[in-house]
Amino acid sequence: KLNDPVGTEIKLEEYFDVFKADKLELGLSAYSVIWDFFIPYSLTLALILAVAEVVLGLNLVLFHRVRGSLWTILILITFFTFLTFYSAVYNKVTDCGCFGDAIKLSPWQSFYKDVILLNITVLLLTVSFWRPQYFLTEASVRLKAILSTIASLAAFGLGVYTINYLSIIDFRAYKVGASIPDQMKPSAELKYGPEVYVYLNKKTGKDEQFTAEVFMQEWKKLSDTTLFKFKKHQKPLLNPEALPKITDYKVTDAQGKDITQETFKGKKLLIIVPQVSKTHSASYEKINRLIKLAEKANIQPMIFTATDRTTFEAFSKQFKLTTIPFFFVDDTVLKTMIRSNPGIMLLDEGRVKGKWHYNSLPDNGVLAGIG
Repeated sequence: KLNDPVGTEIKLEEYFDVFKADKLELGLSAYSVIWDFFIPYSLTLALILAVAEVVLGLNLVLFHRVRGSLWTILILITFFTFLTFYSAVYNKVTDCGCFGDAIKLSPWQSFYKDVILLNITVLLLTVSFWRPQYFLTEASVRLKAILSTIASLAAFGLGVYTINYLSIIDFRAYKVGASIPDQMKPSAELKYGPEVYVYLNKKTGKDEQFTAEVFMQEWKKLSDTTLFKFKKHQKPLLNPEALPKITDYKVTDAQGKDITQETFKGKKLLIIVPQVSKTHSASYEKINRLIKLAEKANIQPMIFTATDRTTFEAFSKQFKLTTIPFFFVDDTVLKTMIRSNPGIMLLDEGRVKGKWHYNSLPDNGVLAGIG
């Protein structure tokens, strides 16, 4: 999470939006204001949570302020257990973002993980009252406090750095060196198992799968609509790890024409501006200079945005970007491509050759060397 606080910010915003929408559906509009309040502070919360997890974990390793740390961990784990249970049951948020993009967990896997951690925390807290001597060490309290403080500062510094200069390790499919068109294809031939029929068991509320042979034997029972509801028949995928890493990269022009394949031809300098309302306005003077350098190096600049056409046209006039063609890409895709608004990506035949935060834009030598 410290490697990618902006990713955690995006995930928190997703949760807050879901909770807000659910309250409105239930007619509890007054409570939706609570989530509106939290949304602007998502990045701050993301950083605080990540630093807290590191420091609290280290406190347990050092046996420093064990009881207070465990109480805090218990509160956090209880909160996250609720979030992951909500995601699993209602399938509102399909990835909790617990480990960023490094390890992907399904909602139920996330929930089970939190249940295990919750039980461990309760056990340790019980031991801290029942046998407090187990948490005593010969190390001085002062030394532990110093180490805990150093960890806090280091964790906070790492988080601030990655917010302002991109992740140190990029786990996403758009990392430097990755080929976007290759990532849009299966890594191996997809293999499927025998066809199965999927029915909802109305008593248990769970989906059940039946092979063709079992289906023929049980079709009378399955046809009872008071017990079962047919959902689909399918061939289960046996090697899901071979699925394309990128499935939603699509670029369209102002007329709605798909120009995705055009972005993979030659060298492209992508100026990524997900939403102009949240962009860093002061960086566009430098970006305009970068665009001129790219054009001299025969690199075609393109702007990708998720902002509506009218708003972006006004924005481009304000910041002197009218000579650069702009195209539309899904907001989530743009945020996945780069954690910066604006952000810069250099493509060569669809392969990512470089990524830059607006705080560390490349110069002509860097563009020429990489391009």
